[in-house]
Amino acid sequence: MINPSLDVLVKKVDSKYTLVVLAAKRARELMDGAQALVECPSHKHVTIALEEIAQDKVSYERTKSGIK
Repeated sequence: MINPSLDVLVKKVDSKYTLVVLAAKRARELMDGAQALVECPSHKHVTIALEEIAQDKVSYERTKSGIK
């Protein structure tokens, strides 16, 4: 089973495409040395990013040029 659930994650954003972009951007930040905002048993950056989104630790702002 995937944790966090896709159903939970999609409710946090306006579309599944936004979810993908947001998770990718946050995972890149984690790879570059940013501190994780949640405790997660996994050490994979994408999993940590998705967990942060599920727990509302990461937010986004839609701009004309993309997601910020």
